[in-house]
Order: sequence, then C-alpha cells, then structure tokens
Amino acid sequence: MTQKALNFLQDLTDNNNRDWFQANKARYEADLKKPFEQFITKLIQEIHKTDKRVIIEPKKAIFRINRDTRFSKDKSPYKTNVGALISAGNTKEAPGLYVHLEPGMFMLGGGAYFLEKEELQKVRHFIMLNSEKFNDIIKNPDFISKYGDLQGEQNKKLPLEFQEAAQEQPLLYHKQFYAMAELDPQAALRADTVDFVMEYYHAIKPLNDFMIEALT
Repeated sequence: MTQKALNFLQDLTDNNNRDWFQANKARYEADLKKPFEQFITKLIQEIHKTDKRVIIEPKKAIFRINRDTRFSKDKSPYKTNVGALISAGNTKEAPGLYVHLEPGMFMLGGGAYFLEKEELQKVRHFIMLNSEKFNDIIKNPDFISKYGDLQGEQNKKLPLEFQEAAQEQPLLYHKQFYAMAELDPQAALRADTVDFVMEYYHAIKPLNDFMIEALT
C-alpha cells in the first residue's frame, strides 16, 4: 500500500458521487483496488502458514466499495474505506482478522461482531462453560497491549439461564464480542506492513478460535 491509496480515499470522501468515481475509475484500480488486493493476498498466504484452514480467495475476503443504500438515509454510493475479513471459516461472516483502511485510520481487529439470536445463545453458553479460558484470552498481556478491552454492545437483561453465571462473568451481557485496534494510517504504508499486521493477527487469533469453536 502507498500514500496514493490514502489520497484516493480522501478524495472519494470529498467527492462521493458516481460521476466523480467513474471519471477516476482507472485511478481507483491502480492506486487502491489492486494494491489492497495484493496486500490481502500476502496476508492470506502468511496466515495460511499458521492456520491451514485459511484458504479464502482475496476477492472473497475483501468487502465491496459500493454501499448498500436500500435501508440507509445516507445515499452516498461508495464506502470511503477498504476492508477485508480473513477467517478460518473462509466467509465474511465468520470470526477472523478484520483489516480496514480509511482516511485518518488503520484498523485491525477480530472476534464475533454480527451474531444472530441462535448464534449469540451458543456463544454465551460456551463462555459460561469456559469462563476461565475466555478470561485468559482477553486478559493476555499481548491482547491487552494491542487491543485493550473486549468491545461490543450489551443487553440490559439476560435470559434466566445466564443470570447467575453473569454475576461471575459480566461479559455475558455482551451481544457482540470483538476487539479493535485503531492505528495511524501510516502503519498501512510500512515496508513491513504484513509482518506488523501478523503481530496483531497472533494476538487476536485465540479470541477468533474461541468464537469459531463456540459457533461450531
């Protein structure tokens, strides 16, 4: 990735309309789309060395730049970021490493962000039965130094079956279980960016593996 990628994203932020995008399509392909695909390809290859389950194709890991505006008041046609989800589940829905670049920020994270009702039930039940292991993961010094605390929206009330356990494990109130590091965007432009990101991958992998096991 180069400064040209960030420059394009900033210009897109300032000109988020189809006419401008079509006029700058070649620039989008050369400065942002292809370099990001190459970056994600290298990351997938490196992650595969650690986890042979990861075989996702880069194009399937990368989110589209077109926004779905059907149910949004914001009708801007394009996202002003690029992102990808690299998972052992080989889908964008499974827990995995999330990579996101936008003007002013480079984000890395993982965990379980989108959980349907039955999936949330599974995760809470798994945490309840493996609370000590879960605590070891989110209190690991490497995890804390890179991601801080576990994030996610919370419910004010819990189903009865979790209420007693929640007295000892209050994170059961969460309905999302993820961690996110917000970094300077220049971190995405480093010569050793893949190695840099892999440090964050290793720190988040135990949480991703825990969530994958919970959802299996």
